[in-house]
Amino acid sequence: MSRRRLLQLTGGGLFAATAGAAVWARLSDEASRTAGPAGPGRSLVDPAGQSFVHIVAHADDGLYFMNPDLEQSLRSGARSVTVCLTGGEADGHNVSLRTPDPERVPVDRAAFARARANGLRAAYAAMVTGNPAARWDVAALSLLPGFEAELQTLHDAPQHQLIFLELVESRAVWQARTVSLRGLWLGAAATLPTLRPDRTPVRRQYHYTRDQVIRTLVAVLDRVRPTVVRTLDPNAVHSRKRPPATSDHDPRLAGLRYYDHQDHTASAYFAQAALAAYADRGRPPIVEHYLGYEAGVLPQDIDPATARRKAALLSVYGWADHRACGDPAGCGDRKVGGAALSGVSRNWTRSTRLRAPGSNAWLRPAQDGRLAAFAVLGGRAYCWAETRPGSGSFGAPVPVGGALLQGQIHVVRRPDGTLQLFASRTVLPGRHTDHHRELLTAPQTGTGPEGAPAFARWESLGSPDADPVRSLEIGFPAAVATPDGTVHVFVRTWDGNIAHRSGRPGRGFSPWQRLEGTVSTLLASPRIIDGLDACVDSAGLIHLAAPSAGTVAHWVSKEAGGLPRPAAATGLPQPAGPVSLVPLAGGVVRAVFRRSATAQVLIAERPRMIGGWRVSARCQEVGGYGRVAAAPVGGAGRMVLAARDDAGEVRMAMAQDAPGPWQRGRVAHSAAAGVAQDAAGRAVVVALGTDGRLYTARQTSVGQRALFGGWRA
Repeated sequence: MSRRRLLQLTGGGLFAATAGAAVWARLSDEASRTAGPAGPGRSLVDPAGQSFVHIVAHADDGLYFMNPDLEQSLRSGARSVTVCLTGGEADGHNVSLRTPDPERVPVDRAAFARARANGLRAAYAAMVTGNPAARWDVAALSLLPGFEAELQTLHDAPQHQLIFLELVESRAVWQARTVSLRGLWLGAAATLPTLRPDRTPVRRQYHYTRDQVIRTLVAVLDRVRPTVVRTLDPNAVHSRKRPPATSDHDPRLAGLRYYDHQDHTASAYFAQAALAAYADRGRPPIVEHYLGYEAGVLPQDIDPATARRKAALLSVYGWADHRACGDPAGCGDRKVGGAALSGVSRNWTRSTRLRAPGSNAWLRPAQDGRLAAFAVLGGRAYCWAETRPGSGSFGAPVPVGGALLQGQIHVVRRPDGTLQLFASRTVLPGRHTDHHRELLTAPQTGTGPEGAPAFARWESLGSPDADPVRSLEIGFPAAVATPDGTVHVFVRTWDGNIAHRSGRPGRGFSPWQRLEGTVSTLLASPRIIDGLDACVDSAGLIHLAAPSAGTVAHWVSKEAGGLPRPAAATGLPQPAGPVSLVPLAGGVVRAVFRRSATAQVLIAERPRMIGGWRVSARCQEVGGYGRVAAAPVGGAGRMVLAARDDAGEVRMAMAQDAPGPWQRGRVAHSAAAGVAQDAAGRAVVVALGTDGRLYTARQTSVGQRALFGGWRA
């Protein structure tokens, strides 16, 4: 069954997709009027210093899975290029849900591919100019000698371009097909043909090898030199359902059934391979991977206004307004938008999730009190360190090594003040290497000449799931150090459980083992969703928290330094994403997370060493999604929070008995912000801007009511 047919058959209530003038920035402006002090009106991230490449499988992937981030980058004024790998021709029936007996409509895959391209450019034009009928200039583009692709350039904003490679799509969500991106990636197909859409300037059909697809994407990266690359999910989660029967008997196509579309996953693999080949050519970009179909079975993580905007843009793409575009092939994909946004597809408009959930521990004080921030650019780790403790000024980024690292670095500060880094990476398949994922660690060995911490080579911690295919589904690490110097690392396993290793300096790490009480019981989605955090409370007990399909799961050790065990049910509301833990005095632990369906930031508290959880505070609503960074500052239960808002920018606030107002940061950034206390006792917020630079702000003085000063890049 193709995705287009799947959308026709999915039931459920209709989603009211009101196509209005609302945009993400306007939603955020409305929130800021009641959300405390606001900074200057313009983003601090200069459009001239940033550029975006989006690599998708089908024309609507970015609208479903990358918005609101996609529109925010388009509206920033920065250069943006979207590469659509397949023509998305599906069954060749461009019909709406109301079409009686759609199978009787003549098959015209070339026309349907053109209609989908028309719909995509209308949605892009609506996001950039507000006019879906804005003019596009069309030409053939040679990215590889002997090959042509279709290039569409928005006439009134030529920094925005669409590139269509027009490769044949799999024409099935799950069923194994040799002639597909997946077949090409696995070697079942030597080449993959293109399908020329109606009225394309591309003069003939081509057949791409695996290497030629990768080289074509590298050529795009060379052409744009992006600061941010966005792709789909390379680590799709498996379904418990049996793989469908297939007539293609190549054993390389056998395997598990996944929640996501096979074209999504394969397109992400090709993007990773291209990024690996591009690694030494240009400025290292931020890389973000977005969940696809899996987001539809996880708790909704964006607010209703943002979901309505996503649906409105999909209705433009789906030609729900019946506008005239002068193309007999059609002006959009009738299977998407309007009444078609029901059932499963409606759920896709209600979430935006990154595969890497972000870390609550990428900003930490070094031994001498300087704050050090760590981030991944181009698959490698970098460190920014304060020029002196409490200075508020960070030096240039220093390479820390690694290759094909994903997501954010998790940093542990040991009792002696030295740091230890944890990360996750993908190892691409090679002649003697299976495609797999593994966790890595790098302990600090000293201090560099400019004061930045120096580290040993990255060491592999392997995977709790030794099978290479299963290892592709492991999560991202959370780790802590106990007072005796033992470091504990936790990670979500392929089946929705939690695995653990521990180690002490010079003694190595213990084998992987599963924590108790994490047996997956739900068929709809794993019990434990990625987005863990861990902390050590004032009594030395280890706490671990994770979002689940229904609530926040909690583990706590029974004695200082002991392995965490399942705690009593928290009874907390369904989280929309990652959970951040904050240890306070007297054994108090707080959890900070967003509530599903509203994205409102909640603060929950476990008031005693033995006691129940309760929601103690609700922050003013600012929209956004993803992890909310949180850290203790001073005493008396004071802490600092930082969250993404509806404009994709930073909001920060202080919280004590109740959270203070959000202060607007005006920094468009990637993943989660970082928070910590500096050597002078002031709260500090850092963010990795979409230009690849580190932005920092700190309180002007010590105290709960002190505002944050100006940002530094």
